[in-house]
Amino acid sequence: MKKLFSAKYSAGAVSAGMFILRVGCSILLFKHGYQKITHFSDTANHMPALFGLSGTVKASLVIFAEFFCTLLVTLGLFTRLACVPIVTSLGIAVFKAHNMDVFGQGQAAALFLIAFAAILIIGPGKASADGMIGK
Repeated sequence: MKKLFSAKYSAGAVSAGMFILRVGCSILLFKHGYQKITHFSDTANHMPALFGLSGTVKASLVIFAEFFCTLLVTLGLFTRLACVPIVTSLGIAVFKAHNMDVFGQGQAAALFLIAFAAILIIGPGKASADGMIGK
């Protein structure tokens, strides 16, 4: 019972927490990327205007972030580097596509943005390919 009210933490607990956050969020976002691949033409047609890019290019960039980069984050391989396109894509989704409606339609994007920004800052933890390579 004392542990529930304690502010102390161990390195193992932080690593386990990072593993759960990294793998859980990556798998959930991977599903969104997979849906965008399978319905590519619909995805490309519904992309908001941004930087003068075509819908096909924007959809390809979002799929790269939400599908391929989340695979790397799930494995913990090049985690911080893979988080950069994810955070960028989700930031655009929250601020541009959902007009900062973080309590409505943009809630999922905002939650993913917060989670992947935390992973970008903290890193993958020891239970990752990056952690094993760094030994």
